[in-house]
Amino acid sequence: QVQLVESGGGLVQPGGSLKLSCAASGSIFSIYAMGWFRQTPGKQRELVASIGRPANTNYADSVKGRFTISRDNAKNTVSLEMNSLKSEDTAVYYCNTVGRLYPWGRGTQVTVSS
Repeated sequence: QVQLVESGGGLVQPGGSLKLSCAASGSIFSIYAMGWFRQTPGKQRELVASIGRPANTNYADSVKGRFTISRDNAKNTVSLEMNSLKSEDTAVYYCNTVGRLYPWGRGTQVTVSS
């Protein structure tokens, strides 16, 4: 069973930056389009960034120009670099295939606050 582990979250001031990382126990990143999702209490989990094959990327309008998704197939990692963070980016961030094929990891909390 593939396990997804997210890391890199934390508390950051508005305008700051964070880089999230996702590691998988299996070699899935070279096979599937991968995505970063986020969820806040009472809301559905939403896809904010995705990277396909070879490396085409897509972003939600709310993060376009501020977030960058990348993938290292050799290391089985997917990263999300987040810049110019806003309070509305506060959420728990998760990674998974775009099709949400695997069990969700625990996510990593990102809090943007002064």
